[in-house]
Amino acid sequence: MTTEARTYPAVEYLIDVFGNWLKHRRELRELRELDDASLNQIAGDLRVSRDDLAALVRQGPHSADELPKLLEALGIDEEKLARTEPLVLRDMERVCSLCGHKRQCEHDLATGTSSTRYHQYCLNAATIDALGEAGRR
Repeated sequence: MTTEARTYPAVEYLIDVFGNWLKHRRELRELRELDDASLNQIAGDLRVSRDDLAALVRQGPHSADELPKLLEALGIDEEKLARTEPLVLRDMERVCSLCGHKRQCEHDLATGTSSTRYHQYCLNAATIDALGEAGRR
């Protein structure tokens, strides 16, 4: 007799979401438990302020997921950027992570209007424009 394993995608999704939430809570707790010297050292190693470090941890690991999609929509090769300008890309990820316009960005990415609208809200717009100018030289 063969038993067939049944999958329940909705349940699996909820389990994954809950597991990610627990992991994120654990990361936040670990950050709060650090002494000042350790927190300053980590922030310094990452070249961000203490406040930015705390905000980045609060935002979670997917807080800059829009950036690769925006770069692709604008015809910017993220892999090449990572090789040629890794610090610029990392700063763009930091800026994206802390952005307050996620819904607008996600909407524009979904509707394919990012290339004409990102200047209205994207804090990386000047950097993106400079990358475009450098690529045309």
